Amino acid sequence: HACYELHEYDHDPAITHYGPEAAEKLGISPERLFKTLVVTLDSGKLAVAVLPVSLNLNLKTMAKVLGAKKAQMAKPEQVERSSGYVLGGVSPIGQKKSLATIVDSSALDYSTIFISAGRRGLEIELAPELLCLLTKGCYESVGVSK
Repeated sequence: HACYELHEYDHDPAITHYGPEAAEKLGISPERLFKTLVVTLDSGKLAVAVLPVSLNLNLKTMAKVLGAKKAQMAKPEQVERSSGYVLGGVSPIGQKKSLATIVDSSALDYSTIFISAGRRGLEIELAPELLCLLTKGCYESVGVSK
């Protein structure tokens, strides 16, 4: 039995809400499809949050978990430079620089979750435990309802 499974779909270039599009085209609930967000901490360091596309990132909680006073969304060019991926295709695994990674604890509600495989239109389905192993990440509740 494979540790992961790749899922491909035709990305519509006109769509900028990548998560909902992927969930719909793959026929999975948005709670199982996780987005990868990069934040800047007040120390200047970058960190990664992995959370369901159905939630927003709680920046205060993210900062607290990482021992920072403040966190804000990183600028698109910072994200692409640091990760080596384009927006809409940022994967939490295989980034150019290894960053502190927090996976929303709702991932543990599922035997497998979906994350970007590094480009728009390609997702990896894997166990949340495997994701944390690969990213040296930890679980925290960092998502809040939209």
